[in-house]
Amino acid sequence: MKKYSFILLIAFLSTSLLANGPFEKAMGTNVPLVFSSNTPADLTPVINKLNRIGAAEKDRWEPHYYVAFGYLRMSQMMQEAAEKDKYLDLALQSVEQAESILPNDSELEAMRGFIIMIQLTVDPGTRGMTHSPLAMASFQKAVALNPENPRAHYLLGQMQFGTAQFMGGDTSEACASIAKAIELFDQQEASDNPFAPTWGKQDAVGMQTRACGQ
Repeated sequence: MKKYSFILLIAFLSTSLLANGPFEKAMGTNVPLVFSSNTPADLTPVINKLNRIGAAEKDRWEPHYYVAFGYLRMSQMMQEAAEKDKYLDLALQSVEQAESILPNDSELEAMRGFIIMIQLTVDPGTRGMTHSPLAMASFQKAVALNPENPRAHYLLGQMQFGTAQFMGGDTSEACASIAKAIELFDQQEASDNPFAPTWGKQDAVGMQTRACGQ
């Protein structure tokens, strides 16, 4: 299971715990656990709590975003394809809930593409022709919605790299996307929203080292 970045989450946790509202406290407690929980037994109660936060805070998209990420991680902990698909379907439903509150958002579109990309990996032989263009379209839309979103570039780079490897093609375009993502991560300033996504830099740097030899 891929481990996702924690450095910015520590800053996120510190910031959110300084807030006094019940929403901020609940999010500050549970969002880091989405990233640090490494078993279904640990992750399930976290997702349940975030679902309850989302149900109570009907104008907040962030709980649904992290529920989607939690379900995505849960799918990657499963062994059977049907179990993986079940959690990925739930992840997409959570993205759609978030989009009903915040439409046309780059982070949500990138998360949609991320989920579709993982769906593809469940059965690449069958799903490659259908899911590859869908994931690519989502990542390109996420970049178009916000060219400064580093996660959109990083995930686009992942998809471009996987496609190039599968087709036996050149990976330079993928490596350029990953390099752009790292550049944007380095330039990223703290958001006014303490619950805005911050993950991905370490993952992007690791992929650049492994895949691009940089």
